Order: sequence, then structure tokens, then C-alpha cells
Amino acid sequence: MLIIRPDSKVPSMQTNSSELISELLMGMRLFGVQFRRMEIPKPLGVGFSNEIGRAQFHFVGRGPVWLRSPGADLYRLDTGDAVLIPRGGAHGVLSTEDTLVADVKPFALDAVIEGNRRERGTCDEMSAQDDAVIFSCCMELELGGMQPLVSAMPEVLLVSTLLDTSPEIRPMLEAMERESLTLQPGHMGILARLAEVVAALIVRSWVAGGCDSATGWLSALRDPRLSRAIVMMHKHPGKHWTVATLANEANQSRSVFAQRFLLATGVSPLRYLTDLRMRLAFLSLSREHQPVETVASQLGYGSLAAFSRAFKRSVGLSPSAVRAANTLADQTTGTIAG
Repeated sequence: MLIIRPDSKVPSMQTNSSELISELLMGMRLFGVQFRRMEIPKPLGVGFSNEIGRAQFHFVGRGPVWLRSPGADLYRLDTGDAVLIPRGGAHGVLSTEDTLVADVKPFALDAVIEGNRRERGTCDEMSAQDDAVIFSCCMELELGGMQPLVSAMPEVLLVSTLLDTSPEIRPMLEAMERESLTLQPGHMGILARLAEVVAALIVRSWVAGGCDSATGWLSALRDPRLSRAIVMMHKHPGKHWTVATLANEANQSRSVFAQRFLLATGVSPLRYLTDLRMRLAFLSLSREHQPVETVASQLGYGSLAAFSRAFKRSVGLSPSAVRAANTLADQTTGTIAG
């Protein structure tokens, strides 16, 4: 039986929740953002065939439209609605509910363009005013050390389900609606940046709302004791943590903490720490192109050889190979920043 003395400092669930959300958003990055504004005449649709792992964000400047999700579910999206598909996958945005999948036109995501807006005068003015208008972004949703959270998210995150608990999103959506319809100079860049903020707010709202009561790894984040230890690992991944020092952060005995951590996450505390370090190392090497020695030192490895062995076991490549490959890719193709 675990006995807590009256003067023991028990972590607050509310405090831990705020710390976790802050930690999540501090590490959140959107890479390779590609965006497009489109007008979709009835009865057509637009197909998005982006690969699994690249998130997709859609905003409806003029609706309604229907989203056919990667799992083939159908969602109605009205004017001012937004949706985040965190793991990507093939899906479609349809101007009419009964648009067939075969009618959805493919959409290449290899360039940033102003969209396929019709030239007024080449078509009926009234018909053009009836077209659906959407603004879409494809991006890599990188949450740093919190990356497992992406796989725990639902297939589709609808902003309309979050507005009651997160009213701060509404002004952003109103601004996006104005920009998507008035087409003032610079509207594409403004829309892209608003989309990034709204996507971050959607993620924050989902986490703050309890992550849909998801189980597994996320259940540990809702445990005020375990989450305290997890927060500290994420804040200080390079610290020389032991099971005993982590248990102390959780205000539990070493054995109780280790058992509860394993039951909640499926891995031991030190295995979790190693996996966290390797995710952060991969991000530092592949995205930020930091020297291998610097990354190893920041993550608490006094030996470069020990870091290299741990990294290769986790990733399958050496740290120098990952850094070199991504540096070359950026030099030859570049990335499109939103």
C-alpha cells in the first residue's frame, strides 16, 4: 500500500495538464508546408492523395462541402469550418454530397500556387459565386518528443467540435474566411500562417479536452504522478535520469513507479527516455542539421560511440548518415516554408 504523508507534495492534475500542453506546443513544428486556394464548381470534387504521415488542413471559405475521409466517412463542412487530418492519407473534398469517388480530380502537391480560381468573364458570374471555396495546407506535423501523440489522434479533428471549449479559435476562422474571399494582396501568405496557428490550436484543444479518453501511452499523461515524471523527461532529456530519480519526481517508491509506468506505457521508464532522446536526436540531425557531437552532448551521452550505437539501433542508420542525407536533400530540393 502506498502511504502519503500529509506534507507530501502531490502533483496537481491541472498543473500537469498545462505543463504537458505547453511542452507539446513548444516542440510543435510544421515542415514542408504546401498550400493552395481553390474554387470547386458543382458537382466536382478535389482528391488529395498525400502520403500517410503528412498532415492535411482544410478551411472552408465558402461552403458547404463534404469531406470524404481516408476511412471513407463523410463529414459536412460549412462556411468557416476547418478540419485537421493529422496522419494524412488519401481523401477528398466534394462540392456535393453525392459526388462519386471517380469524379474527384487528383491534386498534385509539388508546388505552391494561387489556386485554380476562375477568371471572371469566362464563366457565368452567378455560377462562380456558388462555387465552394477551400484553402488547403499539406504539412509534416512534427511534435518533437511528443510525436507518439500523432498516432493516438483520431483520423479527423473537426474544429466545430472544439469551439465551445476553445472559443479563441473562432476569431482566427473569421479572419481566414475574410482572407479567402476578399483576395487582398498577400492573402495566401496570411492564410498559410493563420492555418498553422489554427492547426496548433486544434491540437491543443484536443489534448486539453482529454484526448478523447484515449488509453495506452496517453493514460500515463492523465495520471498526475506519471505525467510529472514524463514532463520532467521532456523538459530535461539530457539529464542523467535513473528510475529512482524519476520515481522521486512522481512522489512514489521506485518499485511502484516502475510498475505503474510499464503498465501505462508498455515500456520501462528508461526505455521511454531512450526513445524520447532518439526522436529528438533525429529531429536535430535531420531538420536542424546540428553536429552529431552537439546532439550527443545535449542528450546526455558522454560517449559519442554510445550515442551512435543507441541511435542506429533505434533508427537503423548512423547519426552522420541521417544528417548528411537530409542536408543533401535540402540543398537539392529545398523545403517550402509556410
